[in-house]
Amino acid sequence: MPQTRTTTRRTKRSKTNPTPVEPPITGDVLTLQEAAEYLRVSTDEVDALATRCVLPGRKIGDQWRFHRCALVDWLSQSSPLERLMRHAGATKDDPNRDEILRMIYEKRGRPMVEKDS
Repeated sequence: MPQTRTTTRRTKRSKTNPTPVEPPITGDVLTLQEAAEYLRVSTDEVDALATRCVLPGRKIGDQWRFHRCALVDWLSQSSPLERLMRHAGATKDDPNRDEILRMIYEKRGRPMVEKDS
């Protein structure tokens, strides 16, 4: 029986780029590592955000999975502070503001201004 020699084909590296380039992330469902690469942060940061339910993801067994569209939506949303600041001062020109505040404090059973003792 003749011997056959198996050879491994090696790809030549470019002299201008000696390190191989990783293939782009494909697919709609990302692993923890892929989500971190997509967001350009560490895997620890993604894990911490997902654990605190800040970042949308699902844990399957002991592995995180993230939907690419959910990450895009999450990135597009304004932060809670930005939403709060949008409402700050929204009622400053409301002609009924003083009356509304008076009713709120009355319902609480407290005066609007504390009296000095």
